[in-house]
Amino acid sequence: MASFIADDIRACLRFYSRLPIPPGEDGYVMPDFARASWATPLAGAIIGAVGALALLVCSILRLPPLVSATCAIGALALATGALHEDGLADVADGFGGGTTREQKLAIMRDSRLGAYGALALLLTTILRVFALGAAMQRSVWFAMLALVAAAALSRAVGLAPLVTLLPARTDGAGASAPTPSPSALRYALYIGAAIAIAPILGGASLAQTVVAQMAAAGAALGVSKLAERQIGGYTGDVLGAAQQAAEIGVLVALSVS
Repeated sequence: MASFIADDIRACLRFYSRLPIPPGEDGYVMPDFARASWATPLAGAIIGAVGALALLVCSILRLPPLVSATCAIGALALATGALHEDGLADVADGFGGGTTREQKLAIMRDSRLGAYGALALLLTTILRVFALGAAMQRSVWFAMLALVAAAALSRAVGLAPLVTLLPARTDGAGASAPTPSPSALRYALYIGAAIAIAPILGGASLAQTVVAQMAAAGAALGVSKLAERQIGGYTGDVLGAAQQAAEIGVLVALSVS
């Protein structure tokens, strides 16, 4: 049982990040993501801890809150290889630049960054940096917990497109991603919600953490509904956009003093 847990966490970390994750006892094997998806919030928490560590180092160096927040968001992007940010940019370019479903999907597959994608990355990065900087005004400890909570919960609710939509195309990362089993999805949401309560230890109220959870879920579902209207389903880029929207929802909700 313990080996399955460790293998699932490693599988999710290898998928969601570029962290140097050692292989399991059987080496590198193709994981059962339909089962392993329960571990997405745990992988997210570990990734969030990378950003939290950057916040701590910046605090020790007595850097200003916005500079510290910028370094932390940069650390997250380095840890993940900007996987989710890339998806967000592609979705913005496709949905904004295409007029038909086929055009939108073609633009999303194009690796070049367009005006809509660049603007989306700029605005969402500013939102994350300023929200995290506002959280640091309360305390560094609170901001660290907020970042871990956002990273964990956003990857749990970011599974929403997988369970509410069908693939928009027959090939690509989205089409090959298995739908989480009902039990895996349930455990992912439970674990994500539990980790999202952590900011209480830094001074957040229970009501604020509940609002943050609702904001994350609403943002992810909103991306799902938008994708359904725009391209009739999900792609790997839509999954990345849902995660980013949910993370922003948590950080903004926790930034309110």
